[in-house]
Amino acid sequence: MSDDYDSQAGLAPAGLAPAAPAPAPDHRWLILGVIALAQLMIVLDATIMNIALPSAQNDLGFSIVDRQWVVTAYALAFGSLLLLGGKLADLFGRRLMFIVGLIGFAAASAVGGAAVNFGMLVTARAAQGLFGAMLAPAALSLLAVTFTDTNERGRAFGVFGAVAGAGGAIGLLLGGILTEYLNWRWCLYVNLIFAGIAVIGALMLLHRQAPSSTRPKLDLPGAALVSGGMFCIVYGFSNAALHNWHAPSTWGFLAAGVVLLAGFVWRQYTAPEPLLPPWIVADRTRGGAYLTMLLAAIGLFGIFLFLTYYLQQTLGFSPLMSGVAFLPMVVCLVLSSATANVVLMRRVGPRPLAPTGLLLAAVGLVLLTRIGVDTSYASHVLPSLLIIGFGFGMVFAPVFNSGTFGVGPQDAGVASATINTSQQLGGSIGTSLLNTIFAGAVTGYIAAHVSPATLVNGRPSPQLTGVALVHGYTTAFWWSAAILTVGAIAALILFRSGPLGESGDQHPAEPAPAIATAATTTPAIDD
Repeated sequence: MSDDYDSQAGLAPAGLAPAAPAPAPDHRWLILGVIALAQLMIVLDATIMNIALPSAQNDLGFSIVDRQWVVTAYALAFGSLLLLGGKLADLFGRRLMFIVGLIGFAAASAVGGAAVNFGMLVTARAAQGLFGAMLAPAALSLLAVTFTDTNERGRAFGVFGAVAGAGGAIGLLLGGILTEYLNWRWCLYVNLIFAGIAVIGALMLLHRQAPSSTRPKLDLPGAALVSGGMFCIVYGFSNAALHNWHAPSTWGFLAAGVVLLAGFVWRQYTAPEPLLPPWIVADRTRGGAYLTMLLAAIGLFGIFLFLTYYLQQTLGFSPLMSGVAFLPMVVCLVLSSATANVVLMRRVGPRPLAPTGLLLAAVGLVLLTRIGVDTSYASHVLPSLLIIGFGFGMVFAPVFNSGTFGVGPQDAGVASATINTSQQLGGSIGTSLLNTIFAGAVTGYIAAHVSPATLVNGRPSPQLTGVALVHGYTTAFWWSAAILTVGAIAALILFRSGPLGESGDQHPAEPAPAIATAATTTPAIDD
């Protein structure tokens, strides 16, 4: 049962009690701050622990092989449960799932920060992923149903897209500061501050809607199929990054994931109340948004991963300075996101913006292939980061906006979960695919250039190893640029021309004026 209603029309759907009185319109922007803070916590948590891992490893005494599980446990739980979390938000209310997700995420972070052994830390990270899967779709769907006026929606999604795109870089910076000046445990404890502020804001600003007298059914077989399929896919790609593509634990899980997801698709077409109604994905604009997010996440992950390695291992930057090095990209991303979604989106729609942004990011990655062992940050890295920031700013906000557009409040949670799933799956694919390409390029370069003159005590010299690593980074950048180019082509084909609402399909069961036009009444702000 949902505690939401049609805020765009100001009317409750059949079966719901009348809505609670809406707060003053200005409160919408306070709600945006609460939602953006929760989204920032989720996104930065995917990267903040990367900086802290060496310190945590020394403190708790786990191996380098085990270290990857601190990241993988979070990704597995988060990625496999997102669609279920989105549907639960639709059934039981976005406000409830938002608050439960915040409290659970904070509790798991506290346990992880207090971990006394490796098992306790990994369990806490998995719990973070579980509650994050409740929180992320609830946050995005709250944004979608709160801001319905065309102009306000553009500004709100501009802020949200900037946070989603820049959160990874902010995580690197914050992780470096906390690890260097406090200790690695504060990379988890800091979530208590974020979550505490967001919970207080949610309790004060989000109103609870009276429950419905009828309770829609949860598609349990569909939930089991998609959760199992996503788990196998994410685990398979993570295993490929740890081992190789030929390992049975890699291709076996990937094959099982494909079969389970195929079963999920079949189930959605036959279930009386599907977990993910097929019409949501079948729409060209929303489907294009989900695919664009998937491919953009692969490329973005390649930038964060290998550029961080280059800055620290080759240029000798500290973790803190590595985080600071990404700040120009964050600034450009925020400015570009605001411009794209506030000024351009309502005039031209997503079709010109997303492909252009992806191509700009691809150009920035191509420029990064100029790096060498002795090149400087200012001349060879900074210009690329500025271009990449502007490019991704034109992608994330319009894509988040498009992926939730034209969907009524009763399905906003699962639509939000779908775009979050695309982002999470893209990160997992980027981890494994680009790591494999990087490792192969480094090994191949050393094998092709090794000679008695380049050996030191029977091993490749530091000079040869350094050049080989740079070759691996540039190879990964070329592949990332190619993936983003494919994403630009796909976005150009799939997105419709024109502003949202002028040419988008509307499901017959959805009230077309609710989201396709600006609200004529004061939008009600609830969950």
